[in-house]
Amino acid sequence: MMKNVLCLLFMSFFFINCNSQEDVKSVSTQELKELLSKEKIQLMDVRTPAEINEGTIETATFANYFDADFKEKASNKLDKSKPVYLYCRSGKRSVKASKILKENGYEVYNVLGGYNKWKQEN
Repeated sequence: MMKNVLCLLFMSFFFINCNSQEDVKSVSTQELKELLSKEKIQLMDVRTPAEINEGTIETATFANYFDADFKEKASNKLDKSKPVYLYCRSGKRSVKASKILKENGYEVYNVLGGYNKWKQEN
């Protein structure tokens, strides 16, 4: 009986863990800065226009995650053959946006800590 309970707990933990991140790859803001200094990467800001007015990372393109047609707008600006780096204000929306783009065949990296962290460091 105890063995079954442990097995069930282990299985449920495993499934909860799998669904929470869904293999969204991440980079730190430091890693992003290094990448930006070396090459031209696809960087997308998924914040709102009001947030973007407060500042951006120089080479970023924009697609508001809250727009009903976010997937289409983002896809029109991105090249599927190259990795995409996404950021928002703190990193929560960009994880959700990453999942959407990943499901549509993009190789996606979420920028940990988002623009807030970037602004603190740069």
